[in-house]
Amino acid sequence: MKAEDLRLEELVSFSEGTLALQGREVVLHSLHAFAQFRKDLVDTVSLEHTRSFLTRFGYFQGQADASVLISNFTWDNDIELIKAGCKLHSLEGIARDIINSLEYDARAGRFLMEISWVDSKEAQEHLYVLGRSAEPVCWILSGYFSGFVSLCLKRDVYFIETSCKAQGKNVCHATGKDVDTWGDEIKPYIGYFKSHDIKLKIGKLTEQLKQKAALLKKYEKEIEALGTAAKPSFIEIHSKAYKNVLIVANKVAPYDSTVLITGETGAGKEVMAKYIHRLSPRSKGPFIAVNCGALPESLLESELFGHKAGAFTGAIKDRIGLFEVADKGTVFLDEIGDISPAMQLKILRVLQEREILRVGESLPRKVDIRVIAATNKDLKELISRGKFREDLYYRLSVMELRVPALRDRKEDILPLTRFFVDRLSKKLKIRNLHIDSTCIDYLQEYNWPGNVRELENVIERAAILSPDGRILPEHLPAAIANAGKKSFEPLVKGNPTLEEVELGYIQQVLEQTGGNKAKAARVLGIDVTTLWRKLKKD
Repeated sequence: MKAEDLRLEELVSFSEGTLALQGREVVLHSLHAFAQFRKDLVDTVSLEHTRSFLTRFGYFQGQADASVLISNFTWDNDIELIKAGCKLHSLEGIARDIINSLEYDARAGRFLMEISWVDSKEAQEHLYVLGRSAEPVCWILSGYFSGFVSLCLKRDVYFIETSCKAQGKNVCHATGKDVDTWGDEIKPYIGYFKSHDIKLKIGKLTEQLKQKAALLKKYEKEIEALGTAAKPSFIEIHSKAYKNVLIVANKVAPYDSTVLITGETGAGKEVMAKYIHRLSPRSKGPFIAVNCGALPESLLESELFGHKAGAFTGAIKDRIGLFEVADKGTVFLDEIGDISPAMQLKILRVLQEREILRVGESLPRKVDIRVIAATNKDLKELISRGKFREDLYYRLSVMELRVPALRDRKEDILPLTRFFVDRLSKKLKIRNLHIDSTCIDYLQEYNWPGNVRELENVIERAAILSPDGRILPEHLPAAIANAGKKSFEPLVKGNPTLEEVELGYIQQVLEQTGGNKAKAARVLGIDVTTLWRKLKKD
């Protein structure tokens, strides 16, 4: 998972008397009230001791947030996890975090990060009750990032604020380094971060988080309708593979050149054809889609070209064909690889002469259309077998676009899922429909043989099964819920006891999930508390 995939509405749950962040109960406090608390601390125990208390408070909060992100998600790498911490911190409204630079050498253990805090609420609190300061005062923020990164990287990292809005600066700046990189420079500040019971508290909190991972409640939020058409421009595109296809589509759209779109079933070939049509000068004209593989040849010819009354039994009156209906617009010929050689020849004439001949007529009619074709078959292989005309292939593939399979653009699974959730919320009239964050890993690990069409159907099924609009892993099909499970060979030999076999299996699941106990518990079908109890027997 990447930091940019985090969404506040999928992390926070609201219910009367409870506000929770992925199972960790949190509270809201007034900015002015906390400012007064800061002043009372300064007046009571001195500025120096206040800095110590607030720095340690931030340190604990940062480690707690890190535990949430580590326990509930599988991150691409440590850098994405740290970026996610900045995004979560910004979502919490404490400040808007901007990473100016970030360097991390895991092998050498070296870490260096420069960060800016825009609109720091802590600096604002200080100015409100104590006025301008000669020194930086964002102690909670410094403690927060020190605690967060230290837990993520499993080594001591400290952030020191170098300039602050409370000093009259525009924004607050801080530098974070591992303890070895800081060297003697960090010694005057170490005391602010130390707390005798911080590790014990973090351990207890982490245990509580794991026990409450399933407590995320439904949220209340109006979902803005994104429209009914599945436009690529409506969906965030993250994958390079699909972005490259869109670049080519954007280039070919303004021209009348014939386009051949290839790709697996359900990958979104018709969506791409509509996208090209909307960007073309023919966008105000009709877009006519025809599934060439769904009709027998006689009906397909009449459907495309039209017919004259009396041309065949049942032709009681003249009928206009879809090529004529699409005048000044675009005809999309789906499953073009399924048509007969005779029909191939007739379509070739349309592309060459821009004219059609109705069934039962002898005089051709001119048509002003653009043709976009699509297939999930290998046309070159069909050509080699004499099943498809080579000259038609070259006429169709003036520009060829291959829509990548969903398994080859996994970065787009989450934004596509959110798009379908938003659209289904309106279609099914479920106001609070949302995808629970615990589903993300399952959706991204599945291979999606049916591609985008399968994903849309899966989300609709899950939405219908969700009792309160909250889509959970148990609402997904078994094939997806079990996507992360792998075959295991027993660790124990000979004639093990049932308890030994069970423990060996649990250890292998933990190994396969990278030690993530929350995810391992989901694979095993037990809650995290039960998993901890079984491990303690070891």
